[in-house]
Amino acid sequence: MTWLKMILLSIIQGISEFLPISSSGHLVIVESLLEIQADQTDVNIVLHAGTLLSILIFYHKTIFRLVSQDLRVIPLLLVGTLPVVVIGLTAKKYAEHFLESPLLAGCMLPVTGLILLLIPRIPQNDQSYTKITYKQALLIGLAQAIAILPGISRSGSTIVAGLFTGMSRQSAATFSFLLAIPAISGATILETAEIISNQHLSTPLNLLLSGALIAAVVGVVALWLLVRWLEKGKLHYFAYWCIPLGILIVIMQLI
Repeated sequence: MTWLKMILLSIIQGISEFLPISSSGHLVIVESLLEIQADQTDVNIVLHAGTLLSILIFYHKTIFRLVSQDLRVIPLLLVGTLPVVVIGLTAKKYAEHFLESPLLAGCMLPVTGLILLLIPRIPQNDQSYTKITYKQALLIGLAQAIAILPGISRSGSTIVAGLFTGMSRQSAATFSFLLAIPAISGATILETAEIISNQHLSTPLNLLLSGALIAAVVGVVALWLLVRWLEKGKLHYFAYWCIPLGILIVIMQLI
């Protein structure tokens, strides 16, 4: 892993984890095109840790309210996390190699685009994330679980699911990224356990720390942009990136 590749992967992770274009899909595609070794667990850990830090920084006031006042939301987040735990652990055990396929990512990116094109058709509502039901939380959690597929945007699918269930745009985004905290934390813990079992790092520590920092900084900017584009009703514009890119990747993989 060179400095240039680490910087590139960190920037892609920071942007695509939050903007609705699928971080897993873009990383799989870039790793394939640049022939970057995809099974470096320590790199995956720092990229996840960096974007987790982005959420903690951007939503620090909301998180403080969550643990001090909005305690009702915590069990909702746990319910919303259940699908990704069940499906994620199953996929890691039986289909991990399948989820690293650039062809699959190319096929799924247009699906993300079609999901995003639904946003302008969803009536605007004003329900706060603090008022949602367990059924709503579970439905949004199922949308997050589907995003295990590379090319399906986690942020895009969960925000659209939140809007469909009646949440306001701001609340849909807030709940989406609060829901990401246990999901990303869980993935980071699992990957850290692999590192401990192997008892060595495959990438220099200074590279890893730099990657985490870059992903965190870029992630904060991407979060800020996403919230503002969502409020302005422009989030569906990302469909015009996902659909052509997905078609191009499929053609490249089949030629």
